[in-house]
Amino acid sequence: MQSETGKGEGIGSLPSDVRDFVASSSRLAALHALETLDTEADPDFDHLTRVAASAMNVPIALVSLVDLDRQWFKSCIGLPDRETPISMSFCAHAIAGGDDVMVIEDATKDARFAQNPLVTGAPNIRFYAGAPIAVSGEKIGTLCVIDQAPRARPEPVQLEQLRSLAALASTLLTLKDDTRKGKIARAALLREEKRHALALEAATIASWVWHVESDTIECDPLLAVLFNVPYSARIKAEDLYRAIDSRDVTDTETHLKRVLTESDDYSGEYRVAGVTPARWLASRGKVIERDADGRPALVYGVNFEITERRTAEERQRLLLREINHRVKNTLATVQALASQTVRHSREPREFLEAFSGRLHALGLAHGLLSDHEWRGIGLKDLIQLQVMPFDNVGVPRIELLGEDVLLSPDQALALGLILHELASNALKYGSLSVQTGKVDLSWTTQMTDDAPRLAISWKESGGPAVEPPEHHGFGSILIQRSLGKVLSSNVKHEFPPDGVSAEISMPLEQQAS
Repeated sequence: MQSETGKGEGIGSLPSDVRDFVASSSRLAALHALETLDTEADPDFDHLTRVAASAMNVPIALVSLVDLDRQWFKSCIGLPDRETPISMSFCAHAIAGGDDVMVIEDATKDARFAQNPLVTGAPNIRFYAGAPIAVSGEKIGTLCVIDQAPRARPEPVQLEQLRSLAALASTLLTLKDDTRKGKIARAALLREEKRHALALEAATIASWVWHVESDTIECDPLLAVLFNVPYSARIKAEDLYRAIDSRDVTDTETHLKRVLTESDDYSGEYRVAGVTPARWLASRGKVIERDADGRPALVYGVNFEITERRTAEERQRLLLREINHRVKNTLATVQALASQTVRHSREPREFLEAFSGRLHALGLAHGLLSDHEWRGIGLKDLIQLQVMPFDNVGVPRIELLGEDVLLSPDQALALGLILHELASNALKYGSLSVQTGKVDLSWTTQMTDDAPRLAISWKESGGPAVEPPEHHGFGSILIQRSLGKVLSSNVKHEFPPDGVSAEISMPLEQQAS
């Protein structure tokens, strides 16, 4: 049926007006958008062609779609092939000729088709009647009937039947395309819903829909988990209000109603009742529908946990208050250190050296406490900062013995100054001033009736012979009085001939949590 001549000529063999119509970009776009070319046979279209063939009493009926280089048959009754080259197409002329049915009574006597291979050879077309099929306002093909013998022009009622069947084909193509697009859209929506559900689950976000008139909330299982209530697909809003901590519920309810009355968006934060430690939730909602009076009717929203953030913010506020308090105390301490150091110094150089060392010791303790957010630090960390810099790394002469103990900020600051002063004096005048000297620094935790106590022992040996000082300088006063803020503490600072010793005792009930 497809002659070699027909295959080679293509669209260029068509008259210019037919060629231009067939090649119209808008027409081809409408055709290709259907995505029906080269699809499987469809019984619905076959019913149409059978009815057309029967109504016109012909052996051949087609639903023919005209592409740029071929005409392809969505339904084909009486022909073995599913397509023919565009150069042989009767239907191209039919759609280019207007909205009426194109009728060819005898193709051998029509100059346009007399030499057409479909006329000179099989299937030996003689009679043709084709009604245009239009989709989206574009004629994309025809419903046509064909006979192998010449026939007189059909009666008007028969041509009207053919036009009606062509209109049904147009509607059927549109409906099937809408169904196809609907399936694609539903599949895309389902994928999107699954993706969103996975994202919400991964982010621990609960979604909900609030029907304001019935005061019910449709939700996923996570919402019940967050609010610590039994799960139900529909929860009464009042049940969720009861699940909010009593400290937050009134403000939350008032804020929600006010915001949704004044705008479409709501955001709030509150604690969940009966959960220890406190669980904080954030809520975000948007009004989707309002009733005739403008009142919210449907609200979409999400809830998610923000406990970690709220806890961090609270800790930050406490830390800032603690820092403000510590800064004031530190300034007072620096002022006292400067005043007492200058009072006990005989010359500026002596003052500068002593004051710089003590200020440095205070700064080291402050830095360590800041690193631990002023929650207390370990005794071993404090010793590493204040004592070990005075030791010889190559030949260690300070021996440490004791399990680590957590100190409160006040204890750490005061004890840091004492340890620095002891180590500094040992390096200048005591056992660390000679190669043979050493220091034993040990500590234990002792249980008493009132509370556990920390006992620290500083013992120097192997250094120069010690003579008790004729008068106590500020360093000795600092050692004796630094723990003044730590109640029930005491320091015993002695100068036996074989080496300076210090016994420090303090309660541990103030240690940081």
